[in-house]
Amino acid sequence: MGKVATNNQGSGGLRVSVQKFGRFLSAMVMPNIGAFIAWGLITALFIPTGWLPNESLAKLVDPTIKYLLPLLIGYTGGKMIHDVRGGVVGAIATMGVIVGTDIPMFMGAMIMGPIGGWVMKKVDQSLEGKIKSGFEMLVNNFSAGILGALLTLLAFLAIGPVVEGLSKALAAGVQVIVNAGLLPLASIFIEPAKILFLNNAINHGILSPIGLDEASKVGKSIFFLLETNPGPGLGILLAYWLVGRGNAKQSAPGAVIIHFFGGIHEIYFPYILMNPRLILAVIGGGMAGVFTFTLLGAGLVAPPSPGSIFALSAMAPRGGLLPVWAGVIVATVVSFVIASALLKMSSKNEDEELAKATEKMQELKGKKQQAVETEEVAATATASQIAASDVKKVVFSCDAGMGSSAMGAAALRKKFKAAGLEEITVINTAINDIPTDADIVITHKSLTERAVAKAPEAEHISIDNFLNSPEYDNLVKRLS
Repeated sequence: MGKVATNNQGSGGLRVSVQKFGRFLSAMVMPNIGAFIAWGLITALFIPTGWLPNESLAKLVDPTIKYLLPLLIGYTGGKMIHDVRGGVVGAIATMGVIVGTDIPMFMGAMIMGPIGGWVMKKVDQSLEGKIKSGFEMLVNNFSAGILGALLTLLAFLAIGPVVEGLSKALAAGVQVIVNAGLLPLASIFIEPAKILFLNNAINHGILSPIGLDEASKVGKSIFFLLETNPGPGLGILLAYWLVGRGNAKQSAPGAVIIHFFGGIHEIYFPYILMNPRLILAVIGGGMAGVFTFTLLGAGLVAPPSPGSIFALSAMAPRGGLLPVWAGVIVATVVSFVIASALLKMSSKNEDEELAKATEKMQELKGKKQQAVETEEVAATATASQIAASDVKKVVFSCDAGMGSSAMGAAALRKKFKAAGLEEITVINTAINDIPTDADIVITHKSLTERAVAKAPEAEHISIDNFLNSPEYDNLVKRLS
């Protein structure tokens, strides 16, 4: 018997579909970020133009990016579909596109990994219940081996050359954009997409593979800086801190630290959502930052994750630290100037009315949710709200499971501890990893629809701000 989502999301199927696809791509990369950072550090240190040039140790660079990293992506993609068996076959199939081409096959790994996992899953389903007792290990091992061999041959002979052609065409198109000086225009799409919580999908699903290919050839890539630049968001938070009003002004200093030094960009998204005009500020800051990066030849050797100034500095190549800092500073200044002007245009009355409307909405939310739940109960015959005594696990979920959800979980744990609710477990996960035993799932309102699809048996709560949401106090009061 499922629990109906509180504050249930309505339309937005296209946005949810895009988020799902982007999340699927980024989910193949994000678990392996540590390997990418390791490769980046080895590259930054030991290549001929590195901080500590070493011809012997530099031999690690090429095999790592051509073999290890694509194989990890292929394994992860297959494992997402069909656990370890899918991961193994996905990695085997990925080897076909790696050997069949002479470029790093990240795109090929993102294709062959899931294909290998999916085909293995279908084969196992077809054999389920049909294997004679005592022959299970033999059939399981040989089915994976035969399937892996066939997919590897297919990838080597057919898929690899096609993906290589597409990769080279994409690289050529990107180079045309760079040569024409149009790369700053990418911020028109990147910055709004980040506010829709597509930041990880854009960075790790699209920009990182392009950047890794470029970094393998020239030792650095500007594409690692397009989404991760903390400057635009820092400008927004500084503007709220200096010229904002009310709760936003008071919370901005703490958000600055979390965003700029902690690298959790999601912290500034609510500040833009409460005043959508500020999207112009982050677009302007993003374009100014990219223009500065392009002008000064800035780039990183590997994707920084999270997007902290510390991570950006660590991934900067030898002699490339100042150009990176310059782009961040310019993006911050431009974003701050535009945001400050827009905030000053907002009258005091507008801010007061917004605050009152928000407060009133929170007061009425319980009644509104109850009405929604009543309608859905009538339609679906499910329970509308889990009983307080049955709540054993609360799960915070965000796109990646490491940023905003971690902050929310930490904040709620403190409130639970103060209220004597330590027996309730509070964890944070990615949406795709929501555990089956979750009683309550808390997500940003733009992600709730995906969370409901992943965990239909749980009660779902939508919030606007992971750091300090009135829903936390409401939940504590209810469970106490």
